[in-house]
Amino acid sequence: MRSVFLFLVPEYKKAAKALKGIAKVGAVDMTQHQSVGGPYNVQGFPTIKVFGGDKNKPTDFNGARTADALVHSVIAALQETANARLKGKKSGGGSSSSSGGSGGGKRGSGNDVVELTDANFEEMVLKSKDLWLVEFFAPWCGHCKSLEPHWKAAASELKGKVRLGALDATVHTVTAGKFNIRGFPTIKYFGAGEKTVSDAAEYDGGRTTNDIVTWATAKAAENLPPPELKQAISQDAFDEACKDKQLCIIAVLPHILDCQSKCRNNYIKTLQSLADKFKRNVWGWVWTEAGQQGAMEEAFGIGGFGYPAMVAVNSRKLKYSTMTGSFGKDGISEFLRDLSYGKGKTSSIRGSEFPKIETVEAWDGKDGELPPTDDIDISDVELDDLDKTEL
Repeated sequence: MRSVFLFLVPEYKKAAKALKGIAKVGAVDMTQHQSVGGPYNVQGFPTIKVFGGDKNKPTDFNGARTADALVHSVIAALQETANARLKGKKSGGGSSSSSGGSGGGKRGSGNDVVELTDANFEEMVLKSKDLWLVEFFAPWCGHCKSLEPHWKAAASELKGKVRLGALDATVHTVTAGKFNIRGFPTIKYFGAGEKTVSDAAEYDGGRTTNDIVTWATAKAAENLPPPELKQAISQDAFDEACKDKQLCIIAVLPHILDCQSKCRNNYIKTLQSLADKFKRNVWGWVWTEAGQQGAMEEAFGIGGFGYPAMVAVNSRKLKYSTMTGSFGKDGISEFLRDLSYGKGKTSSIRGSEFPKIETVEAWDGKDGELPPTDDIDISDVELDDLDKTEL
């Protein structure tokens, strides 16, 4: 701790010299004057407090321990105080000098925007597996202030999908420097998984709540794992794949005796690749063998045109759409693309309720075999002599 203090001393003196006539810079020896720090909950050393317009509510300085960061922090607090006076309001404690403040308060305080700092950026963002949008802002920046309400609203809408953070680049200059921040606001995107500084991508969307949400949602969809194609061997297996999904894509493949393992695996491979292609739609995907789920085939009118067959089902509305094209990658893609755009003819499920899924054995991945037949021994069978008739 002493080494940190010794490193700070020359930077602190440099900042005091730069701020002479602008703001006062002081120091308290807490080993001699413990009572001074008591009202401000000073527990570690060195602790730096910024006393803005409201001297009863100082804010913590959590930026880099450099003269440049200290000066920027104080100037930001002065700017906030001056702006508040222009508006005829009592200034706060200079919250822009804290680790994530802007305008009238911290960007990450009381909302779903995460307050980022030099101290927590690597752990929170770079080492996180989450997707992130990070705004680098300056407290005095008018465009940043205009963006702030949209940023907060988008953070709430995207909760659980993409995390939104904000970093005061005038205070946390080390992190801002790593990303070569030159203008405000600058927004960077960080994909899923652990990242490095070079993995940061530029945000090129609009600045309204809807723009931000739309852009981030598309990025989140790109990072979704493809849905798993499951065999409908029970009601539980079917529900796991399709429950609460907008649509469930159901493929009925030919019987194993009509389409052996190589043939079936080719179908499954095609279906899985299409599940990946259309993963943004967050559909459920299942397959079954012809004849295994008779009630389901009857409810959806499957089988009349042979196998394989495919339907897309909306279980909440009890509606389904039948694929009538070729059961190949292109034909299925066209069918699914139409579904994505809300096109295609729909029908009501027969019986006005979703058919029950029967419990059947899962496919073992092997070729099908005809059931064995008993050999009939006819060696002991006596045949009557044929009557011979004279011509």
